[in-house]
Amino acid sequence: MGLYLLKRFYQTGIVFLVITAIVFVILHAAGDPVELLLPQDATEEAATALRIELGLDKPFLVQYGLFLANASRGNLGVSYHHGQPALQLVLDRLPASLELVGISMLISILIALPLGVLSASRRGKLLDRLSLIGSLVGISSPPFWIGIVFILIFAVELRWLPSSGRGTWAHLVLPATSLALYRVALFLRLIRAGMLDVMTQDFIRTARAKGLSEKKVIYKHALKNTLIPFVTIAGMQMGSLLAGAIVTEKVFAWPGMGRLFLDSIGIMDFPVIIAWTLVVATIFLSINLFVDIIYVWLDPRIRHAK
Repeated sequence: MGLYLLKRFYQTGIVFLVITAIVFVILHAAGDPVELLLPQDATEEAATALRIELGLDKPFLVQYGLFLANASRGNLGVSYHHGQPALQLVLDRLPASLELVGISMLISILIALPLGVLSASRRGKLLDRLSLIGSLVGISSPPFWIGIVFILIFAVELRWLPSSGRGTWAHLVLPATSLALYRVALFLRLIRAGMLDVMTQDFIRTARAKGLSEKKVIYKHALKNTLIPFVTIAGMQMGSLLAGAIVTEKVFAWPGMGRLFLDSIGIMDFPVIIAWTLVVATIFLSINLFVDIIYVWLDPRIRHAK
């Protein structure tokens, strides 16, 4: 396991280099941020002075090398717009994003897991058909569109819940639910398909032949084997949810780092964009590593090769 972890850390370093290089190329191809930082009537001398101050006058490879040198010391630059360290700006918004993503994943798992098991155990019946129809609607509906519909219904018409901001649990209900619906649909279909496949295996028939109750067969034997592919997808969805909550945070004015990232794109705030990208990449890779470790706990037969 120790050798495996060292290998993963080595791979993580390579991924970071590739990510930073790609982001640098895209940002520099997108345009000149100096044009947005200065007024329209600014002189060329003022623009040149600002480029020198921000280090944008240097060649691309020199800028990239300086960035890597500073990043190795935990310095990802200073925001052009806020005048504060970019990494600190992103980390200050991280708790809000983790809160939203965590509650969304919790809602998704608590609903999809039992519903997927019940749907598989009652295949072809009314509950199974309703679950499949509901999951099809959930997968087909973009979270930001669901969020807008929720605002119109529950905030504008019924006035039950606030439409924006962060503070009480009520502010969390609409954005978390709008993000969770797609994952509920995805997880439900995944668990149902996995359960139906496992229920045809020989060890399930053997467990039933031994006289075990149907409840014990489903939850102790079938469900545990279904959880291995589910954990993989859930881990990937956790990372993609953190990156994909950008538009939802904007719709609900949620003060997370996704909203900060979206605003930074509009003003071409390079340091904040890069800081957000690296923070999300770190979380995503950490989740993948955690998922690999859970595999061993779920199935003792799985061992990482030396």
